[in-house]
Amino acid sequence: MLGASNLGNAESEKVLNKEAAARVSHYLHEYAETKSLYMKINYVNADHVHALVDLPTGLSIEEVAQLFKGSSSHWINANDLITGKFAWGRGYGAFSVSESSVHQVAAYIAGKERHHRVRTFAREFKEFIRRHELRQPEDESR
Repeated sequence: MLGASNLGNAESEKVLNKEAAARVSHYLHEYAETKSLYMKINYVNADHVHALVDLPTGLSIEEVAQLFKGSSSHWINANDLITGKFAWGRGYGAFSVSESSVHQVAAYIAGKERHHRVRTFAREFKEFIRRHELRQPEDESR
């Protein structure tokens, strides 16, 4: 089973510049390998991450999100990628993806940079919630 995740930063501020985001993307791929997790693709934006990860049977979605968020926060701060202290928001979104949809989801994530030039993550998330008739989660990150 594969999961697609979004991890927003603690203040939903655009804190990562393009170079820093590229470095975080590379770090996430390397970190996934050290944990025997297969990250097919990710896109790190200035204020959130999209990732397609093969969820191992021994870890929950929450544990995988905590691993990525904790290690990348530490790495971002240790490498001084931003001014001040970086922390991801408390929440995250995760969705199961059928094997037949993996290529479509990977293409979706690959197009996020272009996509976010015209639509913010907040707007896209609200549209996603409405389109799939999901319950809007409580805003835990603020």
